[in-house]
Amino acid sequence: MGAPVEHVLTLDCPEGPGIVHAVSRFLLDHGCDIIDNQQFGERRDGHFFMRVHFAATLGSENTTETLHRDFATVAAPFAMRWHLEPITARRRVLIMVSRYGHCLNDLLFRARSGDLPIDVVAVVSNHRDHEALVTWHDIPFFHVPVTAATKPEAEARLLEIVDSFDVDLVVLARYMQVLTDGLCTRLAGRMINIHHSFLPSFKGAKPYHQAHDRGVKLVGATAHYVTADLDEGPIIAQQVIDVDHRHTPDDLAAIGRDAESAALARAVRWHCEGRVFVQGRRTVVLR
Repeated sequence: MGAPVEHVLTLDCPEGPGIVHAVSRFLLDHGCDIIDNQQFGERRDGHFFMRVHFAATLGSENTTETLHRDFATVAAPFAMRWHLEPITARRRVLIMVSRYGHCLNDLLFRARSGDLPIDVVAVVSNHRDHEALVTWHDIPFFHVPVTAATKPEAEARLLEIVDSFDVDLVVLARYMQVLTDGLCTRLAGRMINIHHSFLPSFKGAKPYHQAHDRGVKLVGATAHYVTADLDEGPIIAQQVIDVDHRHTPDDLAAIGRDAESAALARAVRWHCEGRVFVQGRRTVVLR
């Protein structure tokens, strides 16, 4: 019998009696010890969500493969969507960026320091501004220019890179190009974007100047899944910071960069830790 190996089980299914009992009985029968359990029953929609962090003792009866095989018989009667893996599993992440580098730099630092459970396997940009930074991190950098005429070819190249690096998650770290509906559909649930929370109130150029002119009292940012509806995908994380009349437009922009970096990092973490469930146009996040 080996040392305990921690796993995470996530599931969602139609609400009904016996779900928690079935999961707990399964873990008990397989000699597993629950470390943390979070659950939520959405009564309005009649849907149930659960995330269980547990320790399994490796041996002839309790390997990850055995847990997978046996839990399938538990999941079937409840029509569960589920995922089970060791907690040490790391997501293969591709970052896309244009000229603003604050979110890219934050994610690279967090990945390098071990703060995020991700491996950044590639960076794609329509500009070369951050090539040296990415190369310093020893990560492949791909310059994929985009114009209106070349967008289909650019997106085809992106998908080649996603496939060749076996990418689990694409993160738009201030990538300033609108993606086509086809690409959004292809990467549904696997692409996260960040934008300043002034949208749609302050669209267009210089949103922080617009906000300053209106005397805003909060600066914020929103991280969300990408859908064909521009900047309207299911929200994962938001960050707000108090401001007042003393802040200049440049101050607001600097504060906004902090908010964007924090919200995006939180969204990436929650997604990669299996804490985010998409339910229609919204998410349930079991933190």
